[in-house]
Amino acid sequence: MVHPPVRRRVAATWPFRPTVRYGTQVAAALRTETIGGVVMLLAAVAALVWANTPWASAYEDLQTFEISPGWLHIGHMDVQHWASSGLLVVFFFVAGLELREELTHGELRNPRDAALPVLAAVAGVAVPALIFLAVSAGEAGASSGWAVPTATDIAFALAVLAVTFTSCPAPLRAFLLTLAVVDDLIAITIIALFYSHEMNWTPLGLGVVLIGAYGLLQYRSVRSPWVYVPLAVLAWYCLQRSGVHATVAGVALGMLTSPRETPDGRPTNAERADHALRPFSAGVCVPVFAFVSAGVGLGASQLGAVFTDRVALGVIAGLVIGKFVGVFGGAWAAVRLGWANLSDDLHWHEIAGVALLAGVGFTVSLLIGGLAYTDPSQFERVTTAVLIASVLASAAAAVVFRRRVRLRARRD
Repeated sequence: MVHPPVRRRVAATWPFRPTVRYGTQVAAALRTETIGGVVMLLAAVAALVWANTPWASAYEDLQTFEISPGWLHIGHMDVQHWASSGLLVVFFFVAGLELREELTHGELRNPRDAALPVLAAVAGVAVPALIFLAVSAGEAGASSGWAVPTATDIAFALAVLAVTFTSCPAPLRAFLLTLAVVDDLIAITIIALFYSHEMNWTPLGLGVVLIGAYGLLQYRSVRSPWVYVPLAVLAWYCLQRSGVHATVAGVALGMLTSPRETPDGRPTNAERADHALRPFSAGVCVPVFAFVSAGVGLGASQLGAVFTDRVALGVIAGLVIGKFVGVFGGAWAAVRLGWANLSDDLHWHEIAGVALLAGVGFTVSLLIGGLAYTDPSQFERVTTAVLIASVLASAAAAVVFRRRVRLRARRD
């Protein structure tokens, strides 16, 4: 394709011209947890800065800018809704791929090995929910947000682990990854069961048929993305219209993507999908969602409202205290009762660090918060609470991990 002369001149005078090789390097970097987590963090910080400037109203206008073509028949969709119901579907698709990989080749393949992170994840969902309900009891409408502090952010948590625990043993990273993946599966199940709207059964049935067709083609080892992309988009559209949150489609499609080895040694369908979509998820989908969701006021009055609101305090307590008690207590009980084993390469102090890190509930907690609280002021307080809890959990985990780094260095 020949570009117009003006474009050629602009490209020639621009001091930096992206190349295919550079784009490949950027995509490779975004496949690492550290870079993906940093990009998401920078997006959240940018949103916080903008929302606390004199131009905060422009940020709110961006959030609520409506993009709802009438011919789609999907209701009123502003930028925030497109980020949570559209872009995050890709994030959950990648999470579904990770879960399928864990079930096929990872920790979840062996029930005995899977027991420790799975039981820790289950307890790490139940205890924060109970603490939230206890702290927020009596507040009008508080109970609808019980699931906000139950989720762990995979990208953020793994990024903090990579930065603060440079000598992290492989079993600990596998424990955190499996814990977060199971946590996400539970979270998406909660969204499907408790935060879906009134059911529209016709598009729901069509969506299930499309997802089933996708799975059948994967089973038959069809490899062309030109078949799968239209099916996935149509499945998303049907679930979006059905009343079930569209992110459910992402997890279902990800889990149905085949990890089966090919006779000629080519990458599997799951590997190809992960290779193509992970950079887009880490570099676009999650950062954009963070940017349009994390911008809250941090003035004295706004922070004062958070620390006097029992719903917000319930979120902080659930993530910082509940996650630690649930994950660490679940793991300890599983080992104590003989249901699971603790690897010789792991120490309970390291499990404690991961339990603290599980309190980073950024992406999925903000998603559930938006579904649970439609009142803008209440959602803003919940969002601020999630951010505060995530910072506290990260800092506490970093202290534990840095201490383990020093102890391991002395031992070596």
